[in-house]
Amino acid sequence: MADSPERTFEPRPSVCPFCGVGCGIEYAPKSGKATGWKAPVNERGEICPKGAAAFDVVDHEDRLTEPLVRENGRLVTASWDEAFARITDAFGGIVEEDGADALAFFASSNCTNEENYLLQKVARVLGTNNVDNCARLCHSSTVAAMQDRFGAGAMTNTLADLADADVFLVTGANPAEQHPIIFRSYLLPAIRDGTELVHVDPRTNDTTGTATLHLPVRPGFDIPLLNAMARVIVDEGLVDEAFLDDRVTDFETFREFLESVDVGENAALAGVDEGDLRTAARLYGEADRAAVFTGMGMSQHHCGTDNVHALLNLALLTGNVGERGTGVNPLRGQNNVQGAGDVGALPDVLPGYRSVLDADARRRVAEEWGTEPPSTPGLTEVELTHRFDETVRGAYVFGENPVVTEPNANRVADAFHAVEFLVVHDLFRTETAEYADVVLPGSSWAEKAGTVTNTDRQVMRMRPNADLPGDARRDLAVVSELGARLTDAAFDYEGPAAVFEELTRVSPIYAGMSYDAIGTDSLRWPYPEGASSGVDVLHADEFESGDDTAALVPVEHVDPVDPVADDELVLTTGRVLQHFNSGAVTRRSGTLMRMRGEDVLQIHPDDAAERDVDDGEVVRVENDRGDVTVRAEVTPAVRRGTVFATFHYADPLVNVLTPDELDPVANIPEYKHAAVRVTVTADA
Repeated sequence: MADSPERTFEPRPSVCPFCGVGCGIEYAPKSGKATGWKAPVNERGEICPKGAAAFDVVDHEDRLTEPLVRENGRLVTASWDEAFARITDAFGGIVEEDGADALAFFASSNCTNEENYLLQKVARVLGTNNVDNCARLCHSSTVAAMQDRFGAGAMTNTLADLADADVFLVTGANPAEQHPIIFRSYLLPAIRDGTELVHVDPRTNDTTGTATLHLPVRPGFDIPLLNAMARVIVDEGLVDEAFLDDRVTDFETFREFLESVDVGENAALAGVDEGDLRTAARLYGEADRAAVFTGMGMSQHHCGTDNVHALLNLALLTGNVGERGTGVNPLRGQNNVQGAGDVGALPDVLPGYRSVLDADARRRVAEEWGTEPPSTPGLTEVELTHRFDETVRGAYVFGENPVVTEPNANRVADAFHAVEFLVVHDLFRTETAEYADVVLPGSSWAEKAGTVTNTDRQVMRMRPNADLPGDARRDLAVVSELGARLTDAAFDYEGPAAVFEELTRVSPIYAGMSYDAIGTDSLRWPYPEGASSGVDVLHADEFESGDDTAALVPVEHVDPVDPVADDELVLTTGRVLQHFNSGAVTRRSGTLMRMRGEDVLQIHPDDAAERDVDDGEVVRVENDRGDVTVRAEVTPAVRRGTVFATFHYADPLVNVLTPDELDPVANIPEYKHAAVRVTVTADA
């Protein structure tokens, strides 16, 4: 991409817009690509293929550069005043007739803390807690379990201190592909120095290649595996007695529960070798320091919260909490999925994860806003979508593409078609935008300033490397004007620094930070008011809940929602290195498309032979929710009985096959287990 006469590009230290690692990148004038700089996470300036291609979409010909409004069934260009007038009239009328709870606000894990903070403020000043972000679809169950037991739903440790671990237990994650700089710059050097890695995943992948031991668990059967590991740890005296005495409650009750756990039966149920399971338990239990990394393979289940509770039991039994090289460490997905939750873009918590039920928290916010937020928790993202054109009449979707990313996608498309008034605020005319009444052009990561918070709680600053295309406006200005037009509250901020300073006044976990102090470094939360620095390792002396102890919790196995018939296989989904999430951005990257241009269905050779499927052949994958056609990749990398595809593509849209039953605690959908039939297509 060369500089064009219409736009100016200038290198300034910023943050990669893709995964939650938070690598520093900036514009490279000679190549027109992104290059790394020595930032807090990628300290040597190293970046992955997605980061290197981050500028491919900034000057893309498909970028939205002016508002669109729907006229006679078609989206046509309009002025900003016309677009905002339509939003104000529609949303204002809905609130007047049915109240603010008839609106939905989808915040963005791809956008800054300041932008998300303002959007949740707009919703709450209007009078609704119906605000959520796509963290609901990836790690909400992890947050729910860790918040309940420990008092904080984020990584317990830092990337730097995890090198002190003797053992890494990686469950339902593939950091070598999904978080490559974390893997290559932090985990892999430790492994080469002797740290052992146990990998729990249905597939053999790049992470497995460095593992001491691989447990190819059946999708949906993590709890039997983890309970069996806990039984081995207790039976073989691998518990940390001192830690149990000082920091843990309900051990005897938990021991009684484990007496009903048969290690052999659970191993068979989980689809792993009993000897390997026992070896994994011993490796973890005997380690002086053992660190857990967990990903969406654990969280994206209708029992995802229980999955993580079972994982937390292992850490508590062995005392692997509160010290360097230990803990439970969720690897977050998008570059600001952590921050979007931190600043309150969730339906049940205010900035800093203070419950909307907490009267003191609401009063603290009211002192700043002049309006007290509502006390009734709002609906989650999938719940909101399910109520479109019923109790929810209008929606504002900011930097997200739920028509592709939500499960049971045919049902989702029908919902977006039915909703009375839809606003989409994005970079491109996405699949979701095709249902919109108003489309607002967004600003890319390279055109904005503000902060994002990475997976190990580091708050970092972004800086613009490019001016805006056409008549596009910066997202912060757009959300500010939305608030000014829809509410009577003050939304006249001079810029992201002013918004961040307001955030520190309402969020206890950011209270000691300042925008200027971040500089080109980072500040880590929790950073209490008056402190000289943030806290690196959580739960060292007491848990973030304020309690000295945490309880062990018996967790019973819950069967997957889709029963699997004799002729069916289990579909599980995930990412690949070269693409990201719904692909709304990476599908337009010429560099990445040349690297991987289409999706495939990984299928085990035995399953392929039973269905007369040859490698490279086009197959139909179907169930009662829908069907897709895709090329088969016959490989022993995926366990027998399971097939794997990514969720990056709008065609094939694999999420037409995934069920939308929700975890009862976190309301996360079941993405990792869908019963499907696989057949060769007639025209193959």
